[in-house]
Amino acid sequence: MKLTVLGSGTSIPHPRRTSSGYWLETSGGTILLDCSASIGSRMAANGLAWPNLDAIWISHFHLDHVGGLAPLLAGTKHAGKMKDRTKPLRIIGPTGLKKLIDAFSDAHNYRLLEQPFPVEIVENEALEPFEIVNGVEATAMKTPHTAESHAIHIRDGDATLVYTADTGFDESLATLANRVDLFILECSFVKDKPAQKHLELSEAIHLIRKAKAKRAMLTHFYPEWDDVDFEEELAKFSPMCEVIEATDGLSIVV
Repeated sequence: MKLTVLGSGTSIPHPRRTSSGYWLETSGGTILLDCSASIGSRMAANGLAWPNLDAIWISHFHLDHVGGLAPLLAGTKHAGKMKDRTKPLRIIGPTGLKKLIDAFSDAHNYRLLEQPFPVEIVENEALEPFEIVNGVEATAMKTPHTAESHAIHIRDGDATLVYTADTGFDESLATLANRVDLFILECSFVKDKPAQKHLELSEAIHLIRKAKAKRAMLTHFYPEWDDVDFEEELAKFSPMCEVIEATDGLSIVV
């Protein structure tokens, strides 16, 4: 698998970090993990084959994770590159996803699901394995962030990845990510977090250590991270594996 970070920030406007989105290339197709409003332009700017996107995974319904769905579907509906596409686009997420997309579609009578190609909306349940794209297995797990929020475990052959999306501290995440090749965690705050439904650095490192992940990536940084040195803060802990700072445009092989 190959992962490209499209957005490593939050909903707060930032000169270098846009809101959440991750492009994942697998043996069975391409997956977009979350879809903020900036993701359409970020895919294009990174030279990614967005007209061939196979699936979109939505972790929860905060706008910095789902707010790009409507403009993306409005764009694909009219893009010349999409007119000959026949394969379906799968949009997968928690219960309530169909209602949300219908609301986007009904606004201004956009009819977002009337595309040149089929659109499949799949609402999945926690801990029920499913095939996210052809031959690639996935399992979602409930997280302490919103009523519907999920983390996701993805397996492509021998390669494994867990993406927490937004979450409060929960040691079950370490179980989900047990010995994965890449553990992607939100790390909204450096320390003394003002919100229990996010992680700070010490909590993220604890989960990485407990999971015994082979590599980890921290992301979803609030602007307070601008005032600290990532490597210097990381050196105060012992994560027991390589920990990568997510930056917009970064690509790594899983």
